[in-house]
Amino acid sequence: MESSPERAETGWRNTNLSIPVAIVVAGALIAGAVYFGNRGSGIADGTQPPAAEAGNLEEMRAISSDDHIRGNPDAPVKIIEYSDTECPFCKSFHPTMQRVMDEYGASGKAAWVYRHFPLDNIHPKADKEAEATECAAELGGNDAFWAYVDRLFEVTPSNNNLDPAELPKIAQYVGLDVANFNSCLSSGKYAAHVEEDYQNALSTGGNGTPWSIVIAKSGKKYPLSGAQPYEAVKQLLELALQEK
Repeated sequence: MESSPERAETGWRNTNLSIPVAIVVAGALIAGAVYFGNRGSGIADGTQPPAAEAGNLEEMRAISSDDHIRGNPDAPVKIIEYSDTECPFCKSFHPTMQRVMDEYGASGKAAWVYRHFPLDNIHPKADKEAEATECAAELGGNDAFWAYVDRLFEVTPSNNNLDPAELPKIAQYVGLDVANFNSCLSSGKYAAHVEEDYQNALSTGGNGTPWSIVIAKSGKKYPLSGAQPYEAVKQLLELALQEK
C-alpha cells in the first residue's frame, strides 16, 4: 500500500467494528498489509505503519449512476475501491477483485465500485491514466470502462513505468475509436472528476492505495486497506453479508 503526506497522511486509519469476529478480521487485514513510505518520497521501508486516528467512513460519497459498477448495482454488499493504476499493489489486487466478482458478483451477492486515487507525487502518470479510463467510459459505456481498466492493469509495469503511448493502444484494443479517445484525453475534461474521487478517498480516511470500503446491506461500512489476499477479502465479505 502506497501513501503520501501531501494528499494523504502517512499511516493507517480504521473504524471500530462492534463484534468480536469483526475485530479479528480487521486485525488480520491490518497485519497483512504492506506499507510504503510517504507520498513525497515514494520509498518503501517495509515496516508496519504507525497507528493513526480513525477516518470517517461516513464521508464516502454515495454510490450513484455516475459510478463505475461491476456486477449487480443492487447487490447486498458493495466494495468501493479507490485505486491508482500505477500502484504495484493495486495491480496485484486487481486479479483478487476479479476473483471476488467471479464468486460473489456472478451470484449477485456483491458489486465492485471503482474510484480513482492517483498518488501523483509518486506516480505522475496515474492522473492521466485515470482520465483515460473515464474517456473509455464516455465512448463505450460501463463495459468499455472495465475492459480498459482490466487491460491497463495487465500491461502496465507499475511504478510510473507505463509509456503514455500505450493509452490509445489500449483504447484500440478494447474497441474504441482512437481519434475520439485521443481528443477526449487531450481535453483534460475528466481531471476534475478524478480529483473529486481522490478527495473523497482522503475524507474517508484513505492514506494509500489500494483503499477500499466494504458496505453491508445494513449500511455498515468496513475498511479494507492494502492489497489483501483473496481469503482475507472473502472473510470480510462474509461478515458483511451477515449484516441485516
